[in-house]
Amino acid sequence: MLYPRVSLYALMLASAGIPLYIHLPRFASVELGIGLGAVGTILLVIRLIDLVQDPLIGWAIDRWPRAQILFANAAAFGLAIGFPLLFSAQPGPSAVPQLVAILVLLFSSYSLGMILLYGRSATLAAEPTPSALMTLAAFREGGTLTGVVIAAVAPALLVTFGAAGDGYKAFGLFLGFLAIGVAVVTLPIWRREPIRGDRLSLAGLRQAGALRLLALALVNSLPVAVTSTLFLFFVEDRLQLPGKAGNLLVIFFLSAAFSVPLWTRLSQRMGPKFTLLIAMPLAILGFAGSAFLAPGNLAGFAVICLASGAALGADMVIIPAMFSVALTRAGLKASLAFGIWSFAGKLGLALAAFAVLPLLEKSGFVPGETNSAEALKFLNISYAVVPCILKLVAMALVLALPTEESNQ
Repeated sequence: MLYPRVSLYALMLASAGIPLYIHLPRFASVELGIGLGAVGTILLVIRLIDLVQDPLIGWAIDRWPRAQILFANAAAFGLAIGFPLLFSAQPGPSAVPQLVAILVLLFSSYSLGMILLYGRSATLAAEPTPSALMTLAAFREGGTLTGVVIAAVAPALLVTFGAAGDGYKAFGLFLGFLAIGVAVVTLPIWRREPIRGDRLSLAGLRQAGALRLLALALVNSLPVAVTSTLFLFFVEDRLQLPGKAGNLLVIFFLSAAFSVPLWTRLSQRMGPKFTLLIAMPLAILGFAGSAFLAPGNLAGFAVICLASGAALGADMVIIPAMFSVALTRAGLKASLAFGIWSFAGKLGLALAAFAVLPLLEKSGFVPGETNSAEALKFLNISYAVVPCILKLVAMALVLALPTEESNQ
């Protein structure tokens, strides 16, 4: 029951992460009346807190390895408190400071859970070998993608079952109860004796090849960060498919989930570097295809969601597993390293929101309203063209990886 419980904890974190990255921009702009530029600035401010916080969280997990249960429960109960507060927030003069305070709680709890889960990879794997770490990654990311699907469809389903408005308030309560339930069920995995490593240092990371992988993680997070931030706007305003975003997200993440076993087997057989160089062009094709879709083309965008979702499955499993293998081989403490890793990924999301949302607002784009051709053109370029360029840079970084660093 070890790996299923790992999947369940990952499910909880992912179902909490998706509202923060996909639902939040639209909820804040439409329900709370906060401008897109302000939303982008708020997300950047939260990331500045993460700049200090995430490495400190990783350091604390390494410093007090026997406090795993305390850390795991603190993360779950922080989410259980934060989400009901977030989605019951009301518009008004205090909306912005209230949102900032709630997001600090949520992002801190989310960071704590994610860094603990990834930093304890060697402890949670059946044995600290590359093959076992890849298997653990497959279970972990399978749980992650299941949680994403749940979070994507939950608001619409809750409305179907009678939830008021857009279902956000009921969604917050659902996420709170989910976090409490998972905290109870997953207690046994945090009772395992933690595997400790040597003190982390910049020289150790460089020697292990982990610095290259950190750079890759940051750059590779940017395309998905941009599309995640703009997904609801692209579907509902550019493609003019109101009410279809939830179903398309389900297609996207189900494709990612079903692709995980394929990428895992291919990586174990052919190596992670070769596998990434198959998946990344698939992502680029998906981004590029989006730019040429006509409004109302639901079938075309569904196909693109299938392709880009499959590509995401490779990113989610392979790159963190490569990082875990590099740290384990070098005998380094992993939690602080994954604290830095977590910050790199979230920095990508913040940079995307801070760079794209204010420019989108400046172009004249208003969510849910009739927009000019120029505003929709800017949205199209931001969602489809910019991620292609960023993904090409990530591919170049993968090509530059030494072959020996990419073998499992």
